[in-house]
Amino acid sequence: MTSIDIYKIWAPTEAKWVDWVRPVPFVGIDNNLKLYEVGDFTIPNISYIKELKKDTAIIIDLPGNESIKEGLATAKFGFRPIPIYNGTVQQKGAMATVDNYSIKIGLIKGAKELQKIEISNNAPPTFLLDSNRMNRFKMNVSVFDNSWDIYAQDLPTAEYFLKNGINKIVVRGEKIQKDLRKILYKFQKKGIKILFTNGYEKPKEVKIRKPLEKDD
Repeated sequence: MTSIDIYKIWAPTEAKWVDWVRPVPFVGIDNNLKLYEVGDFTIPNISYIKELKKDTAIIIDLPGNESIKEGLATAKFGFRPIPIYNGTVQQKGAMATVDNYSIKIGLIKGAKELQKIEISNNAPPTFLLDSNRMNRFKMNVSVFDNSWDIYAQDLPTAEYFLKNGINKIVVRGEKIQKDLRKILYKFQKKGIKILFTNGYEKPKEVKIRKPLEKDD
């Protein structure tokens, strides 16, 4: 499969929500496809979502391609995985603050798994994030800083969610990171309920506090 083939599997033109699939991580997959053919890719069993909930969107914020694996697990319940990774990879032989190669691996292997799962064109979305995205620690100046943040334009607006019947968002991760908190706070003000789960416990509603100005 080429990068275009893989992109089309993740973003079929007839499906809802695919306008938010980010093309950045698909770039360069053609040249390195053989390199990415190795490695384990086991889709986990999840219990925090046990059935399709058409009024609910999910945001999975886990390290590397762990979010892709778990996104595919939600696909088995009828959700549409939407990768919104926006990080670039470093040049060959260079060091970087974020390992975005694992994302490419996940997108390739995930595409093959996604082809086996039947998902409705109107399925609610599961947005996929890399929780390592904000790793900005540099050992020295030669390290390539390819960290990134998620911004409001990377997700649908609260109005769009509500218009399409989504009034709850479940965040799955170790915590709600500050870049995501800024967005979710505004969603909350518009009437969307925010729930959080660490993957083991049932999602519980949380109240997002107004972000501090220093976080802007």
